[in-house]
Amino acid sequence: MYENYIFQEESRAIIDAAYTVHKTLGTGFVEAVYQEALAIELSQRGVPFTQQQELTIYYGTMQLQKKFYADFLCYNAIILELKATQAIAPEHRAQILNYLRASKLHLGLLINFGEPKINIQRFIA
Repeated sequence: MYENYIFQEESRAIIDAAYTVHKTLGTGFVEAVYQEALAIELSQRGVPFTQQQELTIYYGTMQLQKKFYADFLCYNAIILELKATQAIAPEHRAQILNYLRASKLHLGLLINFGEPKINIQRFIA
């Protein structure tokens, strides 16, 4: 499943942590609860991350003054955007794709804890 993916080992560690959080908490909490639990789980697994990481946005080659804040930046290379909604909407997909393009990073994971079965989508820019 992960043979040819960029950051395959790193992705596996993050995804396994997210599955553990969802299995432990289930659905029904607000995003902030899942974010706090995921931070604990990532720490226990030795995954390097920062929360609410300020990332620079580029317009072409020009750096903008406005910033955005990724829920998590793991391995200084993978953006995690968390949701706790009934379903992932097109605007959630657009959000992470915009984050990737603007930051010039290449991998993002959109993780929705609000569905009965965790929904993790991978985005490559």
